[in-house]
Amino acid sequence: MTDLSAFQFTAEHEWVLVDGSTATIGITAYAAEKLGDIVYADLPSVGATISHGAVVGEIESTKSVGELFAPVDGTVLEINEAVIASPELIGSDPFGEGWLIRVSFESLPELLTLEAYEDLTRD
Repeated sequence: MTDLSAFQFTAEHEWVLVDGSTATIGITAYAAEKLGDIVYADLPSVGATISHGAVVGEIESTKSVGELFAPVDGTVLEINEAVIASPELIGSDPFGEGWLIRVSFESLPELLTLEAYEDLTRD
């Protein structure tokens, strides 16, 4: 199991892993489970400018479509080509091989800790 202590989260079920001024972004296992079998990912283009809170992509499953919200302001450095080719990676390994985009950013908004996110998703 992935150690999630270094991850930060949004109320919209994205995760953020910061390395210097780069943020790797994906959706949480909770979100992936709610979506079900993921069949398609629509991600922003490399070089695109994204704004905190704006919709920047979609994750489609056999039962619904989920929006990907930008957890930071920044510029897309990389998209995960593996999830474009095999979108099921998002559901099978959301905190690892199922990451979605890498973004350069200058400042990080206030995000949720693992404990705060788990409180949010507790049924």
